[in-house]
Amino acid sequence: MGPLKGVKVIELAGIGPGPFCGMMLSDMGAEVLRIDRAQHVSGKAPKNRAADVVGRGRRSVGVDLKNSAGVETILRLIERADALIEGFRPGVMERLGLGPDVCLARNPRLVYGRMTGWGQQGPLAHAAGHDINYIALGGALHAIGRAGEKPVPPLNLVGDYGGGGMLLAFGVLAALVERSQSGKGQVVDAAMVDGAAVLMALFHGMRAAGFWLDERGANLLDTGAHFYDVYETADGKHVSLGSIEPQFYAELLRLTGLEDESLPAQTDRARWPEMKERLAKVIKAKTRDEWNEIMEGSEVCFAPVLSMAEAPEHRHNKARGTFIELEGVVQPAPAPRFSRTPPEVAGPPAYLGQHTDEALADWGFSADEIAQLRERKAIA
Repeated sequence: MGPLKGVKVIELAGIGPGPFCGMMLSDMGAEVLRIDRAQHVSGKAPKNRAADVVGRGRRSVGVDLKNSAGVETILRLIERADALIEGFRPGVMERLGLGPDVCLARNPRLVYGRMTGWGQQGPLAHAAGHDINYIALGGALHAIGRAGEKPVPPLNLVGDYGGGGMLLAFGVLAALVERSQSGKGQVVDAAMVDGAAVLMALFHGMRAAGFWLDERGANLLDTGAHFYDVYETADGKHVSLGSIEPQFYAELLRLTGLEDESLPAQTDRARWPEMKERLAKVIKAKTRDEWNEIMEGSEVCFAPVLSMAEAPEHRHNKARGTFIELEGVVQPAPAPRFSRTPPEVAGPPAYLGQHTDEALADWGFSADEIAQLRERKAIA
């Protein structure tokens, strides 16, 4: 039903941003066929299969990538695909015989999506790394944290997912749009270090304009400002405040009972630490639920800080269907929304090699060909 219905994608199984990109494309209606390594196929579903949330919505084929017949199997699948996504280090796909030149020769309309940390070229292209390293070099990690404290890794959201998986999905879709005009495929080089840098665009602009200091906890959006921060409540929980605009700040002062006090100007940066202490003391006097009763839905720009267990139970998230339950596992619903072609999860996570025979048959392989591939140990 989703807007990508009819788009066929080959996903070379990996970790982190690659599977996340596959989930995003599948949620939007694309038929994503995941290629898992035959050596890892056991033929049995693990007990925690349903918990593989980012693995939802696509079928799995077990293929031996070091078997010439296995490589040929993937090339035949590529002939019918619109896109391929892979997350190996630079050069690995070429050594397997599945590099862009080979694949585009078999299917000139193929969009070949590559996901790496450092990119396909550059001095660090072949170096090992993880999310934390890519966002460090991209300039994002340095900016995240409180004054006088070390940088705080924002889980692996900025590198793996925001600057990685989503960047790759965006690149693949952009290339598919371009292909509708040119009729030609191309290679998409998505690097997490690039994605992290792109996500920092606003702050580079603010720094150039003199509105952003290149230090943590001293700026408008990095907990430097007392009106844009997280505060602890009387019950040890937290609330978030984002009262940036003057009218929202005025409402914050009214609802916290501070409006009649003699206070410095909202923009007086030198007195932000003083105001932070004053506001923290006020917020600490009530529980999270009490502040929720006072502020939720107001012009303060307020929200309680909910845990992963609490978020699906909030009335707003319930009303929007922000979370769904699939085989007993609560997880985020597909996003964004569409008016005519609503996205949906195509199915629960597959176990390795679960759909080898049926998927190959659907993609043009005969029963005899599948039997021969199994005999040659090219598939599992």
